[in-house]
Amino acid sequence: MSTLTIFEDTAPGQAVVQTSDPAQIAALLKPFNVRFERWEGPEIPPRDADETTVLTAYRPFLDRLMGETGAGSADVLRVNAQTPNYGALRKKFLSEHTHSEDEVRFFVHGSGHFVLHIDDRIYDVECCQSDLISVPEGYKHWFDGGPAPDFVTLRIFTHKEGWIADYTDTDLAQRFLVYPQ
Repeated sequence: MSTLTIFEDTAPGQAVVQTSDPAQIAALLKPFNVRFERWEGPEIPPRDADETTVLTAYRPFLDRLMGETGAGSADVLRVNAQTPNYGALRKKFLSEHTHSEDEVRFFVHGSGHFVLHIDDRIYDVECCQSDLISVPEGYKHWFDGGPAPDFVTLRIFTHKEGWIADYTDTDLAQRFLVYPQ
């Protein structure tokens, strides 16, 4: 189930807002130009479907999104407990960072937490199957797929080089861990 939990950035563990209503999640994120929506309709491809099958299943949604945002490509990312070097990868994801383009993800299977640091608040968005999130360029954030991840996502890019992380070198993500390390 999709969930948004909001904290003051000085008070880990003390939620000021929590909701599992997708419409309310979208409304609470909209003032920051963070896009959150559910893509309902296509038959969800099997977890082990090849990249072409997954992209074809979501092509109408991708075409609409890419037309609106100017994004130029999409690919499929699969992460699970057998992903090579997942421990090191997770550590990178768990460091607060920004990107020079929007970070756009759609969850085909599984779930993960996109955690945004906006002004003096932490917005922990648990995204699940059929959720799309778009974090605007320059926004401080991190991602936690957990210690035993199992997700398949679509990544949507304008330019893949724009997705390179620029780390803020703070320990804020460590203070707001979703899952213990």
